Order: sequence, then structure tokens, then C-alpha cells
Amino acid sequence: MTSYTLRVSSGVTESLLGRVFDGRYRVQSHIADGGMASVYLALDTRLDRDVALKVLRRDLARDDAFVSRFRREARSAARLSHPNVVSVFDQGDDDGHMFLAMEYVPGQTLREVMKAEGPLTPRAALDIMAPVLQALGAAHRAGIIHRDVKPENIILREDDGTVKVADFGLARAVSNQTSHSQTGVLLGTVAYLSPEQVERGIADARSDVYAAGLILFEMLTGSKAFTGDTPIHIAYQHVHSSVPAPSSRVTTVPAELDALVALATSRDPDQRPADAGDFLAEVRKSRSMLTPTELDRRPEGPSAAGPGASTIAVERTSALPVEAGHEPRRSRPIGPVALPMDHTPTAPPGPDPYLEDRHRALEGRVVDDRRRGPWGWIVAALAVALVAGVAAWWFLAGPGSPTTVPRVTGQTYEQAQSALTTSHLSPERVDAFDETIPKGVVISTDPGAGTELRRSQDVTVTVSKGPERYAVPQVVGASANEATARIKAEKLTLGDTKQAFSETVDAGLVISVSPKEGSSLKRGTKVSLVVSKGRQPIEVTDFTGKPADDAVRDLTGKGLEVDATRQENDDTVPKGSVISQSPSSGTLFKGDKVTLVVSKGPVLIKVPDVQGKQEAEARKILEDAGFKVAVERFMGGIFGTVRSQNPAAGSEQPKDTTVTLVVV
Repeated sequence: MTSYTLRVSSGVTESLLGRVFDGRYRVQSHIADGGMASVYLALDTRLDRDVALKVLRRDLARDDAFVSRFRREARSAARLSHPNVVSVFDQGDDDGHMFLAMEYVPGQTLREVMKAEGPLTPRAALDIMAPVLQALGAAHRAGIIHRDVKPENIILREDDGTVKVADFGLARAVSNQTSHSQTGVLLGTVAYLSPEQVERGIADARSDVYAAGLILFEMLTGSKAFTGDTPIHIAYQHVHSSVPAPSSRVTTVPAELDALVALATSRDPDQRPADAGDFLAEVRKSRSMLTPTELDRRPEGPSAAGPGASTIAVERTSALPVEAGHEPRRSRPIGPVALPMDHTPTAPPGPDPYLEDRHRALEGRVVDDRRRGPWGWIVAALAVALVAGVAAWWFLAGPGSPTTVPRVTGQTYEQAQSALTTSHLSPERVDAFDETIPKGVVISTDPGAGTELRRSQDVTVTVSKGPERYAVPQVVGASANEATARIKAEKLTLGDTKQAFSETVDAGLVISVSPKEGSSLKRGTKVSLVVSKGRQPIEVTDFTGKPADDAVRDLTGKGLEVDATRQENDDTVPKGSVISQSPSSGTLFKGDKVTLVVSKGPVLIKVPDVQGKQEAEARKILEDAGFKVAVERFMGGIFGTVRSQNPAAGSEQPKDTTVTLVVV
């Protein structure tokens, strides 16, 4: 599991007060310190406006990899223009100090609002959530992921309550290596990390939706969904626990909002809205289902106790969020803040002494210029010339001067990166599969080679991941449905599904797969399955009265086991034939036993010797032994003596066999 840490600044960097950055940003006061930077209120002397100046720590500014990421993300954020997004005006490097000039938004962070108010009404929570999602939606449409959505990055402007979201894309600039090298615990950010960020370190638009769902939970309940003493404990809950229903803490939260939070905070990203725009549509749908009474009901329940005033007197804060664990250093107090929620309107704030002082100073500057007479015009002319000279340098030899995209196709990414950097361009790597170009080699650039750009512009470098191949998953022994799901998950297609009997694989489970498991295939290749129908039934044939040899040959050929060892005499069944069979009908399975009783034929009796005996005596002896007697008389048989017998005496014959006597 990834860990997230943050070093706490040891103190305020007062030495920067009064310093002018990049020849235009004069630091006026210190606002706050965080683990990544210190925030100052500065005056943009060129445009005569307040800006929030975020100055990075010096150790981060010495990390070339971090500086490259910081510049790239700052440029992406600067292209994002939306009324609910804190604008990025400029970024630069002044004598080793990396800085970011941003829109200065005096007001409160959402964290401060929730600390002061406690749980908000559904109307107030949804009024804040809608512009937050509008800002995130604009970023998602531009291909920008925030990655660090939290109450500290949401600001409510003091004069009209406009909701602003800050720090777009800047979380991406802090690599894992940079974060891990610090000490201290970043509990604030971990509280809003999605499960996929914790487990795999990846984030997309659905990760921002997850964080927005947690913020909605917190506005409705006044408490975070998951808390703990360590980041790992909190991260573990994101991965293994479902976000509780807001109504479990504040009983007045409507069921529609419970469902809305559950939708946005599903642990499975595929179950969440695809981006902030989709989530905003769900928010509006849920809101339309609530009555005014439900929207305006004050929170009640175990977590509902806490501060709650319709108007909050606060102090002016920075336009930038302060990293978790650091309270901002306040400057002069301001009047009540207008909130985009269901609070009772308050009287507009009185004149701001600070703004009046600034106005008088500007008026004095104009008066002084008038008193100077011609010298004022000379100074103005010199200033114009200076601006023109700087502009000429910027567009002809400086960062805004032209350069040409070099040809890097066919090179390794490292070679392409070096060539583009040498041409003062910023490479943006994109990986893609290619059937012909080896892995790690550049496929193309956008813009293409020979295109003229301004220095520092981004060039997208598409790098080959090699041929797109996917391994046939292990499916033998799995159910047909599970095997199908595994094949599709590997971006392969289910081919023919056949069924076959199997003596070892239960019915409904996969017997075999083709191509075999582990085979490397192109995307969409068909994979065929053979699914078991279970054991094959065998129809039993009745061989009673038939030769036992035929019975054994037929039954064993079908895979049955035959026992034909038992033999008995039978007067009606020929020797070697089957007297009885068990079972003699029905179905069996391979390996089942069939028992045969084989005939030894009838019982045999030894023929008595009656030669030389008189006919009557011989007849009696043979009949008593169980034989029948037939007599043939020779020469009339006048002597009545048995001259011969057939069958011969001593031979074994079946009972009732006829013995023929020749009598002389």
C-alpha cells in the first residue's frame, strides 16, 4: 500500500517579505506555510493587482524531475478557464525560487466553513457541491484530473460567496519518491484518496468523483467518513470499508442523499459516475426529488451538534489551500462571508481600510506624475520602450521565441526527450501498442517533425509498448460464466463453446481451452472452450442366454467392469452362455460393475456298464441312474442278453440322455 507523508515547515520564511519576483511580483505579507510551499500575498506591479504567490521549498526546486513536472502541470492548469476555478496566471524561477502566481481569492476554505457551521442543511451542501462539480467537470473535459480534491482546496469568496476550486493538477507534480522522502503525516489528503489511488497509485476522473462524494458526506454530517491515528489506518478503510450512510450520523439526511453519496463513493470505480459532469447530473436529479422542507431541515442526530450561524465572521485567507495540518497565518480581519447556502442574508460589509489605503496610494501616484511635468512623460516613454524591448526579447530570443520540432521517430524515448529538451520543448510521453515498432521506440510526435512552435510548448511523444498481446487466462476447472468473464477481462473474445462428457470434470466446468492457457494473442482473438457435461451414461445390454464371451467383450468395450467368474450348471442354458446378469438393463457410468453367472451346462452322470446283463436288469440299472433306454434287437434278441451300449459305459452324459442297448 502506498504511504503519503509531508514535512512540516519549521517556520515562516520572513526573508522573502518585500522581495520582487521575476521583476513584477512584490511580496507584501506572509499567509501560510505548507509541506510543499509557502504562500504569500503579492502585488503584481505590472497589472497592479493582488495575487497569491506560492513559493516552493528550495529542496524541491533543486529536483530537476520535480521542476519539469511542476512546470508541465502548471501549464496545464493555466489553460483551464472556468468561473469556479482558481486561475493560474504565471509560473517562473527567480534565483532558485520556483513560484506560481495565482488568482487571489479572499474568503474562507470549505474546511473553515464546516468548522464554523458544523453539519450543513441539504440545500447548503448541494449549493456548494454544484459549482465544485462544475469546476471539476470543466477540468475533466479538458483531460485534467485534480487528484487532490479536499475542503482545503475549495474556497468561498468573501464578497459574493462564489465557490472556487484550487490546485488543479498540482498533486501530480509531487512524485511518490518526493513524498516518501519527507517526514510527518498527511492525514488531510489521505482522508479523500480513492481506493484505486491507495492500491495502485492511479487516478482518473472517477477518483475526483470519489473525493467529491466524501466532501458531500462531510458537509451533511460535519465529520469525515473515515478517521484514524495513522494514514495507513485511514487508507485501509478506503480500500476495505464502504462509506457509511450520512443518515447514520445525522438522522435528518434524506435517503436520496444517502444514495447519492453511496453512488459517488463506491469502492469499484466502474460503479461511480464516469466524471464530475455525470455526478453533477445525479446531484441535480436528487435535488429535484427533495421538498423545500427536506432541503432546509436543520441537521439532527448524533453528529448534528456543533456551531451553526447564518453568517460567519472570519479572517482573510489565501486564495490557495493550505496543506493538511497547517493553520493559515491570518492577515487583517474582514467582514461576514456570503455563503451560497440557505443562510439569512446579512448587511454588506463596511469599507475595507486596506482597500481604501491602496486606492489613496494609487491616487497619490497619479498626482505625483502630474507634478513631475515633462519628466513624467519621459519616464513613461522609457517604460514603454522597456516593455517593448522585453517583449521583443521574449518573442525573438526568450521563452516565447520560435523553435522547430526535431525528427525523433524511430529513436528511443530517452533520445527523443534529449532532442526535444535541446530544442527548448517539453516532451509529454504517451504509450501506445504497435505491431511493427519495438517497445520503447518513438512512433510519432504531435505536432509532427518540422512544425514551428514557441519555446517551452508541449510536444506529445507517442512511444511504442510493442505488439498488443494478451495471455489466455487460466480457465480450466472454472465455470463457463467465470471463464467467459476472465477471457473478456483480458481483452480477448469468446469463440466456440462445445460440450463433452468427462469422467474427471464436473458438469458445467471447463475441460479445455484453445489456444492453450498462457498463449499470447492479439486483442479480440477468439478463445474456444470445451465445457463438461459430466460423466457419460452407458446403456446396459442384456446378455442372458447369450454367449458369455460376447457379453464380456461388449460390456468391457463400453468401459464397464465385468465379473464373469461365477459358473453354475443349468439344464436349459448351454455351457458358456449367460444364465443371469446384474444389472441387466438401465444406465451405468464408466467403471461401474456388471456381474454375470455363466452356465457350465447340465449336470453329467456316469453311464453304468450293463454289457452282458439281461435286458430287464440293464434297463433298470440305466433308468435308476437317470438315463432313458432304447433297445435294438439283433437276430430277434432270442437270448435277451446286452451285447453293446451307446454311449459307452463310463462316459459322462447329461441326465435323461438316451442309452441305446443292442440285445442278442
